[in-house]
Amino acid sequence: MANRIRALLTGTHRYEKTLSTRHRGAGVIIQAPILAYLIETPNGRILYDVGCDYAKIADPALRARHYDPEVFPFGAPDMSQEQRLPAHFARLGFTAADLDVVFLSHLHFDHAGGLCDVAGCEVHVHADELAAARGREDAGYFPDDFSGPYRFRKQQGEYTVAPGVHAIATPGHTAGHMSLLVELPHGRPVLLCGDAADLTENLEHEVPPGLCWRDREDMAVESIRKLKRLAASEHARLWPNHDLAFWAGTMAAAECHQ
Repeated sequence: MANRIRALLTGTHRYEKTLSTRHRGAGVIIQAPILAYLIETPNGRILYDVGCDYAKIADPALRARHYDPEVFPFGAPDMSQEQRLPAHFARLGFTAADLDVVFLSHLHFDHAGGLCDVAGCEVHVHADELAAARGREDAGYFPDDFSGPYRFRKQQGEYTVAPGVHAIATPGHTAGHMSLLVELPHGRPVLLCGDAADLTENLEHEVPPGLCWRDREDMAVESIRKLKRLAASEHARLWPNHDLAFWAGTMAAAECHQ
């Protein structure tokens, strides 16, 4: 099992709530954390998601090219140098070379853009996700985020990433979205939902995310229900992915007590 989980804040993004809760929240602007999760195990370090590509946010020309206001009416995320992965790793006393696995929930820009900061690592991603991303099936994919010489290990179905760390298929938001069940030495396991559930509201009311692959709301809702069933059977805590209040409270408290 894992020794601990750390939620790393890699940026924030202000946008209309409908992007997180489909057909709900028109006109309501929320501030969403963009997180990566460092999972430390006796067998090595696993990083779940990698945040955004800092250069695309900090460089005005790249920002204009990738965050076209017609496509991104709420603008680019906010991200500082101190929120980049190398800065997080340095504060924790290691470098990207000390990671054993990078596991991507999916390949949208706010989850895969930071691959440039972990180049050389083995990267696990669902094969259907990589195919959809390369076909740019929605505007959330930035092809140059994942077109470098990355060591992709394409996966199918569910599997054990490391003892006590299990990949869970949760398609719907994207074609090959994956969540992660993490067993811990103390307390209950944690289910990292990824964007299968941005907010606590998605889980409590079984509301699909705003963007659904090929408009498959049914698939997205079934993945939410699957996570809830798994949480009940494993007595696991569900961690939604873009919920600011949950990150500031539950995640921080959980990290302190692991």
